[in-house]
Amino acid sequence: MLATNSVQNNDVWQNFLDLVKQQTSQEEFAKWFLPIVPLEFDGTNLRLRVPNASYVYQIEKNYLPFVKPIIARVYGQQTRLYYAVPKNDVQTPVAVDADTTSVTPFSTQTDTANITNPFVIPGLKPKKMIIDPQLNPNYTFATFIEGECNRLARSAGMSVAINPGNDTPFNPLYIYGNSGLGKTHVVQAVGHEIRERHPDLQVLYVSMNKFQAQYQTAMKNGDIPNFIHYYQMIDVLIIDDIQELAGKPGTQNAFFNIFSHLQMSGKQLILTSDKPPVELKDIEQRLLTRFKWGLSAMISVPDYDTKIKIIKAKAKRIGVDISDEVVNYLAENISANVREIEGALSSLVANTSFLGRKITTSLAKDILKVYVQLTQHEITIDHIIEVICNYLDIDRKRFNSPERTREIAQARQIAMYLAKQHTKAPLTAIGAAIGGRNHATVLHSCKAVSNLMETDKSFKHLVEEIEKAVLA
Repeated sequence: MLATNSVQNNDVWQNFLDLVKQQTSQEEFAKWFLPIVPLEFDGTNLRLRVPNASYVYQIEKNYLPFVKPIIARVYGQQTRLYYAVPKNDVQTPVAVDADTTSVTPFSTQTDTANITNPFVIPGLKPKKMIIDPQLNPNYTFATFIEGECNRLARSAGMSVAINPGNDTPFNPLYIYGNSGLGKTHVVQAVGHEIRERHPDLQVLYVSMNKFQAQYQTAMKNGDIPNFIHYYQMIDVLIIDDIQELAGKPGTQNAFFNIFSHLQMSGKQLILTSDKPPVELKDIEQRLLTRFKWGLSAMISVPDYDTKIKIIKAKAKRIGVDISDEVVNYLAENISANVREIEGALSSLVANTSFLGRKITTSLAKDILKVYVQLTQHEITIDHIIEVICNYLDIDRKRFNSPERTREIAQARQIAMYLAKQHTKAPLTAIGAAIGGRNHATVLHSCKAVSNLMETDKSFKHLVEEIEKAVLA
């Protein structure tokens, strides 16, 4: 058994304090952890002197979820913690099972039967909790279409499925991209693959909105410790839409405790977001730092060939025959958003099933107008300038030069007019991009073009033709 001074001077205790400090506020750390004095450690039992029984109560109630794994990490998995409480302590707010006259054992909870399960399965109370993984059976790797847009995310996901946890450099695996590109599909596919390869592991998929709702219920019922303990039992935790944590400090604190415990326990975390970690707002820096520990993989807009494969695969799955001509039309005119592709196919199927119409390019054009309109690319000032230069056969350098000939001046005026009509750019930005003019010049140019279009039919036709080219 080690002497008191030896324990106090041991770097191991300082290491413990450093780790605790990372997970608490400065005020909490100073109030509840700095006053603790390590007395002795014999390789299994760690004995700590606390000022009074309140410390036992506060640590057991509020800090146990992250203190336990830190002790296991620093002192060893088999370590048991004892609190030495002064005999003359008369503090009253003590946990019901705390013995303030001697030493209170640090209880390691391994039986999960009494822990509240947010995904309750009625009638089941086994020693090891049976968890519904909340996975969609259709979201597997077999139904996932791979392309350049998602290859990194899929490959990393498969690597995690083969070897989940801290043995892989992809922990956490953070997958981000715009809505509808397949983030949920790929992370759930990872969950299915892990269950297939490692049936002994507990896998859980949950959206951050559902996690937040569960946290609020636990808070209302005074059941936060059980809520945190439940999630700390998971071997592979998949959280969808992590950006929804923004502006929720209570939920962030709970998730931080869960995240840290799972990380230190060698468990796997998989996260999705619509933004990379560096662009997330109103989320604590300690969480953002941890999101960057593993691999961040982006899922981007699929290219034409990948969209072709997606359309054909989904058409085959719903049992509808579509000609190559129609497939090509869909790929060219529907957004890269996979959900819109599914919606378009459903519309086609409905027309053939209920109205007996044959799927043709003409039918596709009729019922997909809304999709085509929604997926037009955003028009930029640079795009407008490029179209005008090509249409009027003006060199781009001449357009941007100080030249003030009628031909160049009118081209700039048309560019300003169309930029005001079809972009969201402010007048100052339009003027700066077109000849370095101010907003007054832009307003004058727009008025001049409008007036000339009313009196000169040929000029009106010219502007309309250029406008069509811009919108094409």
